Amino acid sequence: MREILADLVAEQQGLDQLLQRVPDRVWRARTPAAGWTVQDTIGHLAWSEEAAARVLSDDPDIAAEIAKAGSLDAFNDLGVQKARTLRPQAVIEWWRHQRAAVVDNLSRRSPDERIPWIAGTVSARTFATARLTETWAHGLDIHVALDREPVDTPRLRHVAWMGWATLPHAFAEAGLEYPSPIRVELVGPGYARWVFGPEDAEDIVRGNAGDWCRVAVRRMDPKDAENLTASGERAEQALQVACTWP
Repeated sequence: MREILADLVAEQQGLDQLLQRVPDRVWRARTPAAGWTVQDTIGHLAWSEEAAARVLSDDPDIAAEIAKAGSLDAFNDLGVQKARTLRPQAVIEWWRHQRAAVVDNLSRRSPDERIPWIAGTVSARTFATARLTETWAHGLDIHVALDREPVDTPRLRHVAWMGWATLPHAFAEAGLEYPSPIRVELVGPGYARWVFGPEDAEDIVRGNAGDWCRVAVRRMDPKDAENLTASGERAEQALQVACTWP
């Protein structure tokens, strides 16, 4: 768990530090997420970390609250609404407190320990990877709002893996069959080579890790992913349906 948690904290701190260098008025800047500002986005992250912390602490009410809201999107909107009643510094302190609680809890678990989550139970390692993936994805939105260029780091390896690991669920959500794993061969920052999937796979996605990650978190349209190629029908479908969210 040490490696994934260290990378999770680094991803969160990087976004935190970016926001510390901007005036409060910038928190009202619009992001690519429809209707959301920078403040809304950090509020969403704080709310999500709070929900994660509650799950990790076996809070019996969290599932009922999601059900009462009517959907996960409606539940998450409650966090955005709460953030809009707070000052920017209060929102970021909320996020800091909740993300620290999540990391503290996960640090005491084995990587393979099962944790209940939205689409079923996941390992503690995958739970942490999901937190990093969400932070990175929403961080991309904030970079756009601030007119800053994000720098891809080796931490993208976790996001790239998540994009591959969630393909069976993504195919199922799209009503498509996923009879056998596809292979994803990527070049990451510093020319690192990241490969997921069996060597004998007939369907292969190849290319730039940053593009694959952006496609997987729905921040890049597959048709704009010029640095990715798909060999095989399933690989082509993977680029269309990949989605790390439940």
